[in-house]
Amino acid sequence: MLEERGVDYRYRDTKRDPLSVGEIRDVLRRLGQTANELLRTRDPAFKELGLAGDEPEERLVQLMAVHPTLLQRPIGVVGERAAVGRPPEALLELL
Repeated sequence: MLEERGVDYRYRDTKRDPLSVGEIRDVLRRLGQTANELLRTRDPAFKELGLAGDEPEERLVQLMAVHPTLLQRPIGVVGERAAVGRPPEALLELL
């Protein structure tokens, strides 16, 4: 979709190169959302870790750094703005 529009972007596979705690906090700030709002409750790690979805913010951020699949994705970042690509067209709002 971005390629079709000639948008130059850099892809980061967060499973192989997870976001750090600081990067997660920064993305949350840019999105204006909480870790709970970006938590993937259907991810196997959610169940394996015995999460309920109402854990403290800092605990969720720490867990997302260790278990990157808990974080909704894709996330696009442009300058100080960010958007979750669900649906993928939501990323176009950053252009």
